[in-house]
Amino acid sequence: MDPKAKPIGYLLNRTDEALTRVMDGTLAEFGLTRVAWQVLNLVGEGDGTEGDGTTDTEVLSVLSANADTPTLTAAVDTVLADGWVTRPAPDRLALTPDGSRRLAEVASHVAAFRTRSVDGITTDEYRTAVRVLERMIENLEGPRP
Repeated sequence: MDPKAKPIGYLLNRTDEALTRVMDGTLAEFGLTRVAWQVLNLVGEGDGTEGDGTTDTEVLSVLSANADTPTLTAAVDTVLADGWVTRPAPDRLALTPDGSRRLAEVASHVAAFRTRSVDGITTDEYRTAVRVLERMIENLEGPRP
């Protein structure tokens, strides 16, 4: 490894901060943040064939790597208050019809954000970066010999 290269932790933190800042700016016109958008996507995935939504516990568990509990709870409160989601039962979240429509509108903005974030990066470079990061996670979180 190049001893003059910046540490990967520094670069990962800078990348995450840039992704969050730009995505928050992209979503601001919809009253969303990156975390609120992630909550909406998870809830939308839970609105499958059964249509029974997603639990608050699932939101906290699945998105725990993306944000802490107070941030996720605040995002849930925001999307509830803004009419994106409703509670069909206690501790359950489901997209409202208006929330589904609005989320589809947001999708084109998110697609443009994603395109911007990988501009100039080849598919092979992207795949390599993902494999390297996955391997680092395995190295750090996997079983120790």
